[in-house]
Amino acid sequence: MQQRLGPEAPAFFACYAQPPRRGLRVNTLRMPVADFLAMSPVALRPGGLIPEGFEILEDKPLGNHPAHLGGAFYLQEPSAMAPLAALDIQPGMKVLDLCAAPGGKSGGIGAHLAGQGLLVANEVVPARAKTLRHTLERLGIANGVVTCARPDTLCGALAGYFDAVLVDAPCSGEGMFRKDPEAVAAWSPAHVLSCAGRQQAILESAAQAVAPGGRLVYSTCTFSWEENEAVVEGFLEKHQDFSLEYSRRLYPHTYRGEGHFTARLQRNGAGKGKRQGSLPLPACKKAAYLEFCKDALEAAPPGESIELEDGRVLILPGPLPKGLEKVRVLTAGIYAGDMLGSRFQPSHALAMAAGVDWRRKIRLAEEQQQAYLHGQVLAIEGGGKGWCRVEGAGYPLGLGKMVEGALKNHLPKGLRLL
Repeated sequence: MQQRLGPEAPAFFACYAQPPRRGLRVNTLRMPVADFLAMSPVALRPGGLIPEGFEILEDKPLGNHPAHLGGAFYLQEPSAMAPLAALDIQPGMKVLDLCAAPGGKSGGIGAHLAGQGLLVANEVVPARAKTLRHTLERLGIANGVVTCARPDTLCGALAGYFDAVLVDAPCSGEGMFRKDPEAVAAWSPAHVLSCAGRQQAILESAAQAVAPGGRLVYSTCTFSWEENEAVVEGFLEKHQDFSLEYSRRLYPHTYRGEGHFTARLQRNGAGKGKRQGSLPLPACKKAAYLEFCKDALEAAPPGESIELEDGRVLILPGPLPKGLEKVRVLTAGIYAGDMLGSRFQPSHALAMAAGVDWRRKIRLAEEQQQAYLHGQVLAIEGGGKGWCRVEGAGYPLGLGKMVEGALKNHLPKGLRLL
């Protein structure tokens, strides 16, 4: 770093005596930025990378705040929003986040898509893929697909399909040093070179999935030349059909964050992504499900309802590309619930999904929100009868069922506060 930064090096090293920066991204699927700022539980200042990104100015715990659990915002280190800015997502695009867990960048992509187009969020490690799924459900994304596949398999199955692909690559994590002692302990020159080899392989796979005229964004949270510029330069030598639009480094001594590297590459050509056939999926026409929708929802679900062999009912935003049959798909669209024999059981994900208008919405005061999040049954006057969405101030908290003046709690036990 001394060789790379020269006269800036003392400022870089001095910043490691400072505490790490914290940030959040307002989830615009839930509410406009101005509305969130009016109710924010902490003081904020703009992060400067995306309009909905902010630096947190107070040392307050926010992980269990109802607005966070309800997906109104996502806790994200400020400079980690740089890849989202580079992607320049527009509604209607088809986007792949190839190394997506835990889901912060996928959540930002989904918000920028605004319910239009398709997001495929992939994670190769099964346990992390489950975390990714839960993150997207909490943020209300209704037009996403979560896959658990090797990058080469997934990108080969969906070759030339995506308008934009993000590779936020696993790296040596030098940008995590201020907040993660394990990242410091794991670092070594050999680890840097090992990461660079893996990054090259992932980027090679990702290139297959980019449509002509599409963009490929590569990013890391590390500073080594071997994992950043060298990976990009090596890729461009092999792929003459791609060109570098720009690359950008953020350092903790020059930006209010932990640091990030981002490069945006453009594929030559023009036109839409390669056409694919659609997955043949059976529509859900079960009477119990249709009756639930009629009773609990103001309008028909926003998409096509299908029923899988295991009884799960999904609401898809549109046809899914046939190539997905070659990979493991954890979920797609909105997980509406399960057919249990002749009975339909709605899911927590349906209550959290953006764009679903519930007939019965139970808005809770602050103390009631805490009680609900702890799994308690609440007495509610005038709440009607039947399934309902439980809400805070502009964000959902989960599923409930009104029975004789009592709000029965259907928040999954694994999500309840202890």
